Amino acid sequence: MAEECLICGAPLEYLEEDVLMECAVCHKKEPSKTRCVRGHYVCSACHTAGLDSIVGLCLSETSKDPVAIIEKMMEMPFCHMHGPEHHVMVGAALLTACRNAGGEIDLPAALREIISRGKSVPGGACGFWGACGAGISSGMFVSILSKSTPLAKEPFALSHMMTAKSLSAIGEIGGPRCCKRDSFLSILCAVDFVKEHFGIEMERPEVVCTRAAQNRQCIGKRCPFSQANHPQKG
Repeated sequence: MAEECLICGAPLEYLEEDVLMECAVCHKKEPSKTRCVRGHYVCSACHTAGLDSIVGLCLSETSKDPVAIIEKMMEMPFCHMHGPEHHVMVGAALLTACRNAGGEIDLPAALREIISRGKSVPGGACGFWGACGAGISSGMFVSILSKSTPLAKEPFALSHMMTAKSLSAIGEIGGPRCCKRDSFLSILCAVDFVKEHFGIEMERPEVVCTRAAQNRQCIGKRCPFSQANHPQKG
């Protein structure tokens, strides 16, 4: 079943200007450009409820494959077809796989940091900011890996370069948004980037989408991960 509104399943609509919305779950009121066509709104906090459960998964994970790790996150109850949870999950999967591949990462501290940073990127950033949160999450990953700060030199440059590569890959495919597609694109860019700039080699699998039926806006063969483009994996 194609997933949109978390309350009723109806399609979402995006408004030109912010409107004061009341979350249908916690009843908090806040401005937003997003609601379903029946008027339901779910705030980011409620949309990502349960996200912190990825910490236990990541700390027990031994894989060097960030795609396999984020796929496990995508199967967890908190994760939806689309949503700001992906702004955390991309970086968390990369931090975990990178640590397992030999990166010097204090994983518990790094996971706390990526959750804090990723949650600050709102849903809809891809369309309203011109910067998909999944792509930004890959830059956050490199920032944490390189211990970047606003006063850093090389780490500052590397984290920006990482975000730029991910956003470029996302932009080349075009819209409409798919949080799964953009997450995979960002992760694959990061795997290549970290191998080149840090000498850390994570696993880089072939990715084939299994969730097209859940996405009303699936772009089909235009997506590099479409099963139609991987007949041997169908």
